[in-house]
Amino acid sequence: MAVYKVTVATGDMVEAGTNNSISITLVGSYGESRQTTKPFLPLQERSLSVHCGQDLGPIVLIRLHKWRLFLEDAWFCKDVRVTAPNGTLYRFPCYQWLEGVTTVEVREGSGRTHPKLVDDKLQILKEHRRRELAARQEAYRWKNYAQGWPRCLNVDSIFEQGKGCAEVPPLPCRGASHFLSGFLLRRTSWNSLDEMRTIFSRTQVPEYVAKHWQEDDFFGFQFLNGNNPIVIHRCTTLPLKFPVTPEMVAGSLGGGTDLGKELQEGRIFIVDYKVLEDIPTDTIYGRQQYIAAPLCLLHQGTDGLLRPIAIQLSQTPGPCSPIFLPSDDEWDWLLAKTWVRNADFYSHQLLTHLLRTHLFGEVFAVATLRHLPTCHPLFKLLMPHFHFTLHINTLARSVLINPGGLIDKVRVTYEGLLLVVQRGLEQVTYTSLCLPDDIRHRGMSHVPNYHYRDDGMSLWEAIESFVTGIVTFYYGGDAAVSGDTELQAWVMDIFTNGFLGRTSSGSTPVTVAELIKFLTMVMFTCSAQHAAVNNGQYDLGAFVPNAPSSMRHPPPCEKAWGKATIAPLLPGCQRTPEWHQGVEAGGFMSLSTPPPQRLLGQYPEEWFTEAEPRRLIRAFQGRLEEIRDRIEERNHLAELRYNYLNPLEIENSISI
Repeated sequence: MAVYKVTVATGDMVEAGTNNSISITLVGSYGESRQTTKPFLPLQERSLSVHCGQDLGPIVLIRLHKWRLFLEDAWFCKDVRVTAPNGTLYRFPCYQWLEGVTTVEVREGSGRTHPKLVDDKLQILKEHRRRELAARQEAYRWKNYAQGWPRCLNVDSIFEQGKGCAEVPPLPCRGASHFLSGFLLRRTSWNSLDEMRTIFSRTQVPEYVAKHWQEDDFFGFQFLNGNNPIVIHRCTTLPLKFPVTPEMVAGSLGGGTDLGKELQEGRIFIVDYKVLEDIPTDTIYGRQQYIAAPLCLLHQGTDGLLRPIAIQLSQTPGPCSPIFLPSDDEWDWLLAKTWVRNADFYSHQLLTHLLRTHLFGEVFAVATLRHLPTCHPLFKLLMPHFHFTLHINTLARSVLINPGGLIDKVRVTYEGLLLVVQRGLEQVTYTSLCLPDDIRHRGMSHVPNYHYRDDGMSLWEAIESFVTGIVTFYYGGDAAVSGDTELQAWVMDIFTNGFLGRTSSGSTPVTVAELIKFLTMVMFTCSAQHAAVNNGQYDLGAFVPNAPSSMRHPPPCEKAWGKATIAPLLPGCQRTPEWHQGVEAGGFMSLSTPPPQRLLGQYPEEWFTEAEPRRLIRAFQGRLEEIRDRIEERNHLAELRYNYLNPLEIENSISI
């Protein structure tokens, strides 16, 4: 007689326990046990003994059976631990809901095939793996949301199976109205710029923004450390469509130098919003709204600061497209910078934020669910970085970016939204999502005061080190990577449904080094990159003129407009149902980050059971603490802190 000690752990969330009947079957390499029943599992842990007529050999699978006693009562199983008669401990991470009358098979948690299993017994695991992926691919199907966009999850396919989906829970949109709670104005226009201070809470950064938004130093600072720190490029040759002459900017470059010399020495930078050219806009309360596609030239001074030196509000130079300069009238120059801030708002929200983090995060998540079985080490590595991503994106497609949704009602038209993202995706490549490559490509490696780059590179390297340890532990060499058919199918699914199969986007990784880089990109995108472009939305956008979400007059064809024209140009201030949902003055800002739910490096689901991956997790957490300390030491003396890439502010996943 062989007696196995079994401990069943229930999750610690609300209503995870059950009063339904639960039984378990142990499956070993030499045979399997009878079903052993353990009724009533409302507590976090219950123990039971499974008696067998003979030794089952290494335990490779368990089957959990659930059926109703009186009423349906779903159960969330955290994990199961089985101690064999010889003292060997087997762990079975589960982390899923069991609903209705069902049987769930769970593999032993080791990511490597147990060496004692012989070929005929391995068929048990092969069949389990085949069934699991077949069920996943039936439940998680791709859907074409819009032509030229990354594919998304077809939510209907999940519920066709007659079961819920733990990845798309009915979670409300957290923080959806916090920054507009005190807004009480009812007029259609602002009386003054100062009046716009009344709509945000008196916190440190919005107050700083309201005080400094007109200054060139702060305008340039935001291209490095604002919500959209990836659009600025070093400029070595001025484009023909932006005919800035040396005489125009001589006064902005400092004495004894000229534009040609500054271009040659790498101190000129450019931001080009061509992607917004001719985008159709909507009307708000009967008033047509407008978008420009400006170009902005910036100069790095001897003090290391970036300042704008020329702005053109269209892609076509000519008499109706003047080049605005710091030497112009104060209000003309401010008007031009405000148009740039409006263009940056759209570039940030639709491309840097929505496309490059949310939509690609969903592609990574769906491909993982479709192609990597639960026992795969990369499934265990990646799943914590997809927590609630499918839900928040499904919610966005329901109320935010859908036809008739909030964006369609009060900003660009739905057709305009589709066009911007379609154009943006044409410019996204695999390497553009890799921070080191992107920094080099934009010529931004040595620009001072670029905290996004410095903090981001520290995080990239920490993630890369962690990933390197995991990959080299599970993959013995390049042949193991190229021969992993599930891994290769996963990457191909991402290239096909994310990058839409463009050859310019890269190729599937076939070496250990290539796999490490690809996994680092996925984890960085879903955690640090999203934090960098999400967490500052309230800080930098609560004061409307710094991030206007719409403009109510067309771009000026001439100068000399004056102070009185700016306030009426900016978004109006009606109190409407849409306004309460966070629309007109900055609807995406309604999704600004509350206190992080699961910080980067926190893995409450213990998918890995081996000692080495668990050691690597602890080392990763220690490295993140070092990065946190460096950032907080720098911020201690700074008037305006850059904290968006502080590990204390970064969630593991795109969950908001």
